[in-house]
Amino acid sequence: MPQTHSLTEEQFGAAMSECRSLFEKKLHDYGASWRLLRPSSLTDQLFIKAMRIRSLEVTGTTLVGEGIRPEFVALVNYGLVGLIQLEKGYSDAADMSNEEAMSLYDHYAKSTLELMLKKNHDYGEAWRGMRVSSYTDFILTKIQRVKEIEDLGGSTLVSEGIDSNYMDIINYAVFGIIKLSE
Repeated sequence: MPQTHSLTEEQFGAAMSECRSLFEKKLHDYGASWRLLRPSSLTDQLFIKAMRIRSLEVTGTTLVGEGIRPEFVALVNYGLVGLIQLEKGYSDAADMSNEEAMSLYDHYAKSTLELMLKKNHDYGEAWRGMRVSSYTDFILTKIQRVKEIEDLGGSTLVSEGIDSNYMDIINYAVFGIIKLSE
């Protein structure tokens, strides 16, 4: 089993490297324009991406020529943006340097990896036996939970917070990237 865990960490690192590279390129092109996203708008962006994946899975057709994998990459990046926005709050301007944005991206990517490794240990690599469509459904469920928590003003009785849901969304999206690469 330890070999599988190191394989998972290696595959996770490769997928995150791909996501980071795209994020850095978009940061170059657009700056930190995502700083303007309020929490509900960011949640809706995640929802749009996950629903597009589900639509592609169900219909098998795309009219814009992009497939499922790029949408999982987008979910990873928007999930990390969500974690940054939870810490910093939204802004009325792109008020963050590219260097600061990348530093925060790396910080939250590392935290998300650490969470995945702990859960992966406890769940015994169960994600490998799952269907990609289940990742999509779990992501949509997590997004719905975030919406509910937002509607409650962040006040939950027994549930994990928005940050935990974002991390789970990121991890399921990375699993999707890995599965679609195999």
